[in-house]
Amino acid sequence: MLDSVLGKLARQNDANVLVGFDKADDAGVYRLTPELALVQTVDFFTPIVDDPYTFGQIAATNALSDIYAMGGRPLSALALVCFPENADTDILERILAGGLSKMIEAGCTVIGGHSIRDPEIKFGYAVTGTIHPARVLTNGGAKPGDTLVLSKPLGTGVVSTAIKRGKAAPRWIEAATRSMTTLNRSAAEIALAHMVQGMTDVTGFGLIGHARELALASNVALTIRAAEVPLLEGAVECVCAGMIPGGLKANREFAECVVEYAASVPEELRTMLFDPQTAGGLLIAVSAAEAEQLVGEMRGSGLEARCIGEVSAARKPLISVV
Repeated sequence: MLDSVLGKLARQNDANVLVGFDKADDAGVYRLTPELALVQTVDFFTPIVDDPYTFGQIAATNALSDIYAMGGRPLSALALVCFPENADTDILERILAGGLSKMIEAGCTVIGGHSIRDPEIKFGYAVTGTIHPARVLTNGGAKPGDTLVLSKPLGTGVVSTAIKRGKAAPRWIEAATRSMTTLNRSAAEIALAHMVQGMTDVTGFGLIGHARELALASNVALTIRAAEVPLLEGAVECVCAGMIPGGLKANREFAECVVEYAASVPEELRTMLFDPQTAGGLLIAVSAAEAEQLVGEMRGSGLEARCIGEVSAARKPLISVV
């Protein structure tokens, strides 16, 4: 729906906009000088875990991710708060404290924010970072021959759905929470030390949705090896038990038309490729010669990164899942 609306909006003629909303990228980039540009993003959502402090951490991790995905360094943040008028303010304090803990970890200063009364809690941040104008990593830089690397496992969407329904095993919750509160800072820093061509983070549109954006922006095609895609513990069990979030269904309806599957790919893995992620990992297009070293360094830093596919010249289908 948003895609169709944005396509009708006028484009402002500003040569300093290096990445705008028309690019379907992770964040906007605005050039200030030949040596300095701003990276800006905003993200907020409703609670997906029960603990307020953890929810705040997840919201901050998620908002910061877009800055890292562009190759930027987060600098400052503004909090966005929607909170019920008569709710316990201790809950709000814990949410804000959780978010602040991750902002401190990222070296990003919270300098203010905005709050409104709302029957449903929502929380997030608008984040501003900096980057060199010539070093912006967009989702349009993938080249044929590149290897695709994913820095985090999939599954936060289906596990979060199981949590809401009271069906998630404690170890599933622990693994999903650990993933959603792990900053993409380390993954981005490692990626920037290698011949990375393009990068995006995998969030609400799922792996296929964000892979589609990367392929279209780069004018390439992608092959994804389903068996190599890392999954959170319990993710497949959630799918088999019908713990399917509405966002997954919407992602599949929107993007599956560009996907062709090998007959050997099981249905549960096909489903997982559309799972909407919160604070998901980075999807990286890197020189094939450096891919294994990049993954090795990421795994050495505690990340569950894997090589999951390849980039090829433009063709149909846009994405092959084998």
